[in-house]
This record gives sequence, C-alpha cells and structure tokens, in this order.
Amino acid sequence: MSKREYISPQGLRIDGRRASEIRRVSSKLGLFSHADGSASIEQGNTKIIASVYGPREAKRRSEALHDRAFVTCEYTTAPFATNERKQRRKADRRLKEISLELKNIFESIISTHLYPRSQISLFVQVLQSDGGDVAAAINACSLALIDAGIPMQDFLTACSVGFLDGVAVLDTNYTEGIGSGPEMTLAVLPKTKAIGYIKMSNKLPIQHLETMIETATEGCIQIYEILKENVKAHSFALLHARGT
Repeated sequence: MSKREYISPQGLRIDGRRASEIRRVSSKLGLFSHADGSASIEQGNTKIIASVYGPREAKRRSEALHDRAFVTCEYTTAPFATNERKQRRKADRRLKEISLELKNIFESIISTHLYPRSQISLFVQVLQSDGGDVAAAINACSLALIDAGIPMQDFLTACSVGFLDGVAVLDTNYTEGIGSGPEMTLAVLPKTKAIGYIKMSNKLPIQHLETMIETATEGCIQIYEILKENVKAHSFALLHARGT
C-alpha cells in the first residue's frame, strides 16, 4: 500500500477495517468518587475521561441565571497524549475552541431549566489521541452526565467520518484524520436522529455531503447501541451492590 493510498484494492483501510466499520468502543462510569458524575471512553486507541460537578450553587453572581443552570466546560490534552508537538499558543487556542463547542453543545442538550441559579461544570481530558478526539469527548461527556443523573433531551452520541480515496470512511483514526481529504464530526440524538452538532474540516464537494452525513449518523447509532448497553450494565451493577 502506497503512502497516499488509504483504502486497499480489497476495500480495507490502514488498520484493517472496512469503510463502514467503527473502532472498538469501551467505556466505564463512576470512576471518581469526588465528582458528581464521571466516565471514561476508549474508541480504538483514543482514550478520554470526563467529570461532571453539579448542579451546584453558581460561584459568581454573573453566572447565577434566574431561569436555568450555567454550564461550563474545560477540555485539555495530557502532555503524553500524542507524539506531536504543536506550538503552545496554537494548541491552547484550539483547546479553548473545543471547550466552547462542548459547552454550547451540552448547554442545549441538558435540561438546564430544572436548575436555575446553579452551575454544571464539565471537565474533559484526552489521555491518548488517535483521531476522533472531539467525537469521543462528546460521548464521554454524555456518559458522565448520565452518571451524575442530570436530565438531558437524549443520549447524545458522536462519530467522525472522513472522505478518502473517493470513499466515506467511518470513525477516522489519526492517520486518516491528517490525510488530505475532508473530515466531519457529527453528533446525533438517537431517538429522532436530529443533529446536535456538525463540523467539517477542509472543503467537500456538495454532492458527497449527504453521504457523509448518512455515514456519520450510522456511526453515531452504532456507538449509541454499545454505550446504551454499557450504561445498563453499570446501572444493574449499582442495584446489585445495593442489594435491590
């Protein structure tokens, strides 16, 4: 396989997956006793943890909104998460952008009207980066919020999709993500398949947009089914531990 060839003549990607296959997904809930909710997720070699604190009394008067909770988010990357060394200023700006994106996403998904004059804080850290980091962060946040018992409109799940060698490839890894083709991150509310978030990097011919969205949506649903079962297993384990 040449350096520029991402899909072999047999239809296999660099890591052996078919175009429509997601990476292996695993997750854990209730990691930290000091947080109101926490979770970790692994999508392939990408590993992320998320913690939720709240709802709690807002720390500042300006954040004490009379009709809803104030949501904050901090997204960071561990120094050992990647071998790539980026310029500090550029990296910090990107982390702030993702933090704001996650804040806006979950501010619209969380039932914030139930918690006026309170604050809900999300903390996300990338422990290992191998592509699809933002999608995995969204999934980790959803799990942590569920662990915290905070009501949401739906279980928001996300997946990335790339367009390489003329083919839409699901759940891109790092090598595919830095390829010359466009990459999309999509988050979906599984019950209605409504789009909760969409972002595209690089230009994409308009005739391929619908295929990209459909492929990413299918990935989101696949991930949802896996995470839903993990949440059920965690809930049953808690009930068993309490003797109910």
